[in-house]
Amino acid sequence: MAKKAIATLKKEEGNKRYTKCIKMTKSDKTGAYIYKEEIVSNDMVSEFFKK
Repeated sequence: MAKKAIATLKKEEGNKRYTKCIKMTKSDKTGAYIYKEEIVSNDMVSEFFKK
């Protein structure tokens, strides 16, 4: 399944390239770490990590 996601990231649609971003945050309720994953365009990567 990971190969399928990577293959779709390499396709160009309207001259945009996409990156899979994974952000690790600590939960306020349990104290455990939570991983948030999103596929965003390359120009939006810095905004994803600022959230």
